Parts: sequence; structure tokens; C-alpha cells
Amino acid sequence: MELRDKTILITGASSGIGRAVALELGRHGNRLVVTARREDLLQTLKQEIEASGGSCISVPADAFDEQAAAGVVTRAVSEFGGIDAALLNVGAGPSIDLACCSADEIKHYMRLNYDTLVNSLVPLIQQMKQQGDGLIAHTNSLAGFLGLPMQGPYSAAKSAGRILMDACRIELGSAGIRFVSVHPGYVTTERITKSGVPTPFSISVDDSARRIIAAMEKEKADVLFPFPLSWLIRLAHALPKSISNRILAMARSGAR
Repeated sequence: MELRDKTILITGASSGIGRAVALELGRHGNRLVVTARREDLLQTLKQEIEASGGSCISVPADAFDEQAAAGVVTRAVSEFGGIDAALLNVGAGPSIDLACCSADEIKHYMRLNYDTLVNSLVPLIQQMKQQGDGLIAHTNSLAGFLGLPMQGPYSAAKSAGRILMDACRIELGSAGIRFVSVHPGYVTTERITKSGVPTPFSISVDDSARRIIAAMEKEKADVLFPFPLSWLIRLAHALPKSISNRILAMARSGAR
């Protein structure tokens, strides 16, 4: 799918990767539906997209709210008649020590990274089944392939999202819906920059946005980047667990 003159819905669009993707797509005559919780930032984004020649509606909504997420899809269809593509881009993964955290904290990261995906995914599938066509992309993470130290709940939630998208790809391909999972490494968003955690092989937000758009247009099932970090993740995934766990433990000790 060439992402020009298309109707594209982007969740988590008020900042970071989602914002950068929306701005880039707005320069190519697309009709954007942008959503996030922060209405003021969405309005600023809408103005920038329209100034660059794109069309845009902003729909403030809390991705934790199932009905609100469904309402964004309804609004997009009401405004533009359908949805050609979507980027589901809600989630975060601050460091968390499993020796000190509570069950509620762990479940919060599952809700933040998995439930928010499901809340938008289900109404999008329903709409695209009616259309007989559509593309759904999800911003996942390289952390979704391994249980990374200090990132356990985040890794678990991203892994769940990756497997769910795999199942969707198999079950819904005959309905004309395609699914793309993008797995960035460290992206220098404002949140990551302020976190103080090591970010090896990090890439800029704009670079990440360009890679995500290219992945959506190529409609590859899984796209991992940047190469050095994705290669290390693949290698660790292929090694016996006794070896990969030792390497990860050494990496954690070195980061302290």
C-alpha cells in the first residue's frame, strides 16, 4: 500500500513516534485521524498537518477506555467513509525491578501495552472486515522477543501483542486485512532521553518514523530495527537460554 491519499488512523499521536509518523504522512496528501489523551497537543499537531497540505481530525480519547477507542474508529468512518490503514502506537516501558514492584504495577504495564492495543484493534478489525480491505500496524519493540532485565513486564506485554498480531495475520488474511508489527530498539523520544537508562544503538524519532512508514508500505509481517541491536536480539533468541541469560545478566550488571 502506497501511503498517499489514504485515510490513516494513528493512536498515541500527540508526541514521540506517533507524532512524527503523522507529520510525515500529512505531507503526502493523506487524511489523518490522530488520537491521544492530550487534546492541546493534538490540536497543535492537526494545525501542522493541515499547514503541510494534509487533512486531519483530532479525536481526544483515552486508549485505556474500550468505548472511547471504538468511538475514534466510528468518528473516522463518519468523517472519511472508511479507514485504509492504522498505526497502533500506545505503550511505554520504564525500568521496573521485579524484586520490589507490586502485582498492580506489573498488571498496569500489561494494560498500558496490551489492553490499549486490543481496545483499538477490535473495532478496526470489524470496520476493515466490512470494507474487505485494510492495513493495521502496531508499534511493538525488540524487547518483545526477550525477557529483558528491568523490563520484564514491558517485555511480557509486547510479546503478547506480537503473538496476537501473528494470530490476526493468519485468521484475517482471507478478509483482506494485513498486519504489520514494527519492532524498534531504543528511540530517542523525550521520555527515553529523560529516563537516564543506557540506550545502545539508539535512533532518532524521525528516523524511526520513516522506517515505520516504509514497513507499512512494504506490508512486511515483522520489521526489526536498527540492524545492530536487532541482530543481537536475534542472536540471543537463538542461543541456549543458559547462555543468553548469562549475557543479559552481565549486561545488567554493567549498566548499574
